[in-house]
Amino acid sequence: MVLSGPFYRGSGRLRIALVGQPNSGKTTLFHAVSSTSVDHGQLAGTDKAYQRCTVQIGLDEVELVDLPAFHSLQNLRGDDLEGLKYLLWGDSRPLISAHEGTEPPAPFSRPDMLIHIVDASTLLRHLELTLELIELGLPIVMGLNMMDEARRKGVQIDVALLEKELGIPVVPMTAIKGHGIARLFERAVQAVRDKACPLPQPSGEHLTTWGLQIGAAVDVPEIRRAFNVPRPFLIRQMKQADDYFCSELACHFPAASRAVQEIRIAADEALPRPLSEEVAADYHHRAAALFGRVAQLTHRSKTITWEDRLDAIFLHPSWGLLGSLGMFALVLFVVFEVSSGIDAATSAKLAEFVAQWEPVSTVGVIGRAVADGLVGLIGIVVPYMLPLVLMLVLLEESGVMQRVAFVVDRFFHYIGLHGKVAVPFLLGLGCNVPAIAATKSVVSGRDRVVASLLITFVPCSARSAIILALGGKYLGGIGIFGIFMLNLLIIALLGKLLVKRYPDISPGLIQEIPAYAIPKIKPVLHVTWQRTQDILTIVTPLLVGGSIVLALLHHVGADIWINQALTPISVWALGLPVVLGVPILFGVLRKELSLLMIYQALGTFDVGSVLDWVQISTFLIFLMFYVPCVSTFAVMIRVIGRREALFSLALSIGVALIVSLTVRLLLEAGRVVF
Repeated sequence: MVLSGPFYRGSGRLRIALVGQPNSGKTTLFHAVSSTSVDHGQLAGTDKAYQRCTVQIGLDEVELVDLPAFHSLQNLRGDDLEGLKYLLWGDSRPLISAHEGTEPPAPFSRPDMLIHIVDASTLLRHLELTLELIELGLPIVMGLNMMDEARRKGVQIDVALLEKELGIPVVPMTAIKGHGIARLFERAVQAVRDKACPLPQPSGEHLTTWGLQIGAAVDVPEIRRAFNVPRPFLIRQMKQADDYFCSELACHFPAASRAVQEIRIAADEALPRPLSEEVAADYHHRAAALFGRVAQLTHRSKTITWEDRLDAIFLHPSWGLLGSLGMFALVLFVVFEVSSGIDAATSAKLAEFVAQWEPVSTVGVIGRAVADGLVGLIGIVVPYMLPLVLMLVLLEESGVMQRVAFVVDRFFHYIGLHGKVAVPFLLGLGCNVPAIAATKSVVSGRDRVVASLLITFVPCSARSAIILALGGKYLGGIGIFGIFMLNLLIIALLGKLLVKRYPDISPGLIQEIPAYAIPKIKPVLHVTWQRTQDILTIVTPLLVGGSIVLALLHHVGADIWINQALTPISVWALGLPVVLGVPILFGVLRKELSLLMIYQALGTFDVGSVLDWVQISTFLIFLMFYVPCVSTFAVMIRVIGRREALFSLALSIGVALIVSLTVRLLLEAGRVVF
């Protein structure tokens, strides 16, 4: 791949301003690509709000500014005028406005280029502003937004012809659905790199003479330096008798102002209407003529495709969220229904076979532990991990998962992350190991660290199996629902806290929404292997080693001492029997054996005969947030480093103790009251 520079990064990043009329969708676009750290402010002395953030575009970075909407650039007054001043001068003031004060309209420099967002379904109404923006002398890219709505109305636009007529890149897009956004910003950066300029859009012949005369009157070095604006723009403002520019000309250059006034009077007498009205009519006429050349109306039935109908489900602002929840429900169904059947046919039978071996010698105990570890590996990979990862890869290759990530981006932004982490979070429902490993390919820097820390609190299949087994039997559906909702709440709260611990500004990421496609077998299998290969290199030795440690501890009777040492946690804090110390501690070695260790420690499969509902609730909540497993910890060291992995260890222990103790006290109080 050939890389072409220069690259815009760090202090040399581009500044791009989003401009457009009200309801064009420019703010929707900003939120779709914005980082989790957005700077909000108001243009100086106005109520007009702007917002800005840094966005990553390939190897380039841009500072994206969402400006207040413009209906037009003609005869602006008051607050609207400050927005125009920013586009012209940024954080500096020209000589003509030095008397207005030292504070510029905005505390950052003039944009390097403009992205003009238009509603494609009402293109005619926006083209007049496009013609005006071209006169500002900046590179421009037009985003033809709401293309889905244009198709519904039967509006077909010849994008190539529109590009040719205006001399600017034109990108079809639908911001609310994520379509075309990546292409829009790629072409914007390339336009600056190519130093592209829009084609001049001359006025009608009946106005040319008057424009040349006014141009001759104001095109002198002193006036050019004082106003510091492009010549076509200044001439247009004078032709339209713009209050601000004409008053400044009269104040600083009275002779030139009188000459311009005389030209306007002569034009008013020669033209059917006053010159300012003729100029406004000319812009409208040119916009209408351009629209007539590039757009046509067709029958609605010829413009709606099956992709549009699917996107109406997956990417709708409201229904899309329901569709995403449906995807989560599908994942849970696969993990807890389909996988349980596979488990019964594979690892469960192997476990029954191995259970017949009851060695007495130390060597035999170690051999049995190795067998248990390998059976545990099969029990994780075959029924739970492989079906889940394969399903998610199929959804990604078909283009559905990217749409789910785009829709849930609002929730992750609330936490402080990008919607791209949705896929790793879904993977975490099967196993946290490939989920954390997957963060390397979707996010970087602070977002990767925070996402990895939060994924450890996502209930993997092993933890969920324990909660469903015990909670379903002794707490009922409401109890299980409450535990999982508490988990979601804690993840959201931790996300808000963790982004404060890592205050580095994370650039916005553009989520590419690909076209729908039928997944191909070879790429699907390749990606599935990439996401599960860590099992062989990391998880296998840890599972086997953990089984050996547990077996030897039990063989020499050390579990009794461990239970006594953990009394402050198991008995005093959690109110549980002392024998549950070993399952609590060594659940980190093999989470899928935690339930078996519980049965062994209590000496019965009827947990309800030993523990009451408060103790069961407390224990399950503790296991929900407690360190997931040593395999996850090992992957975290490789992905985010030893320091952050150790912090994750301390965080999970602290959260598990605080949340479970709080819930225990609340349930005990509720039992006394009710």
